[in-house]
Amino acid sequence: MREAIRIALQKMRRNHGGPFGALVVRHGQIVGRGWNCVTSTNDPTAHAEVVAIRAACRRLKTFQLTDCELYSNCEPCPMCLAACYWARLQRIYYGNTRQDAARIHFDDEFIYRQLALPAARRNIRMKQLLRKEAAEAFAEWAAKPDKTLY
Repeated sequence: MREAIRIALQKMRRNHGGPFGALVVRHGQIVGRGWNCVTSTNDPTAHAEVVAIRAACRRLKTFQLTDCELYSNCEPCPMCLAACYWARLQRIYYGNTRQDAARIHFDDEFIYRQLALPAARRNIRMKQLLRKEAAEAFAEWAAKPDKTLY
């Protein structure tokens, strides 16, 4: 955890992004480091946890981190939490809470509230288009004998 905190402070002080750092650890060894690079890379998905997961996956040459843990200096936002689930991480350790983050104007609570709403009531409008045509890719995937499940 101290390394995640150190990375957060170092990268924030160098203006790489917000005050967030994260590590992916496998069997006691760091296999991925990440820090918030949203503003320095113009990438709204470049949160510390996502960057650390991407680094670990590249290093381990896998898309599943089933024997790994995440250390983050803050409770993951909804996007990062979903990435942790997709990566199949074993456990998450965090320092600051999402309420602590909200106090310094990183308010994930809005997203949590939006996700709880039916799609028709969310701020970003959604409309389904071309379902029959879109189903072709799904049908082919379902029948594909050499697919890699994830």
